[in-house]
Amino acid sequence: MHFGSLIAAVGSYLDARAHSGRWLLRMEDVDEPRCSQAHADEILRVLDAYGFEWDGEVVYQSRRKALYQAALERLADAGHAYPCACSRREIADSSLAGLDGPVYPGTCRAGLHGRAARAWRVRVANAPVCFDDRLQGQHCQNLEADIGDFVVKRADKLFAYQLAVVVDDHEQGITDVVRGADLLASTPRQLHLQRLLGYATPAYLHLPVAVNDAGQKLSKQTRAAPLQAGEAGPALVAALRFLGQKPEAALAHAKGAEVLAWAEENWSLPTDLNKTWFSSVSSVPSV
Repeated sequence: MHFGSLIAAVGSYLDARAHSGRWLLRMEDVDEPRCSQAHADEILRVLDAYGFEWDGEVVYQSRRKALYQAALERLADAGHAYPCACSRREIADSSLAGLDGPVYPGTCRAGLHGRAARAWRVRVANAPVCFDDRLQGQHCQNLEADIGDFVVKRADKLFAYQLAVVVDDHEQGITDVVRGADLLASTPRQLHLQRLLGYATPAYLHLPVAVNDAGQKLSKQTRAAPLQAGEAGPALVAALRFLGQKPEAALAHAKGAEVLAWAEENWSLPTDLNKTWFSSVSSVPSV
């Protein structure tokens, strides 16, 4: 975990508690080659050290592949999903740039024409998909123009994030999704899948995202500094201030659970909060 992931954890945790809700912890390790149990254990250790208390058992996506396969089969049986033989290079050579890479041109919509299937895609329509975000306001996207038919099972046989989170949100009874604004562009694809599968649509709140000095989102890829278990107080206070809260400086010397207890009593999402990207942070900001 790094400061960027702490912001999402703090925001979602406090929003759930403020609404007398349950805060569910899910390890989104569907991309198994890039994940390990050691990484998951370290995340749990840091969350515990920072005073977070989750409800129920931790859910691991890597153990739920049968659910994702069943959902894919439903989509395929209804004609909403189809196999695709295109490679990334072929798509890049024949596509326009979209919001999230090349827009898939629908090459395999009418069949594979003797070629071997690689991935599975979901059909989209030439119509806007809109939703009202609790912070960002109304957000619309034309999936056909901006994304194209998107992958739900990859060529390496791993299930795509979009399908996995939609199935998990449904199976876990999620009513509110609170996460970073970097995932705002993913939400219309998830709404599309929810509608095709007959699932309820949760409410969404996309929080601002921290960036480094180069304007890049904090992540492992951009070498964001990992959170340290012994820095719970200052890191939590910094995250709260990032989210527009006003904790006293003395809380930086308190235990994580004490900081979160204060935050639960005082949580209120400012309407004037910067909605997408915040000022750069190269490490945990000073308090």
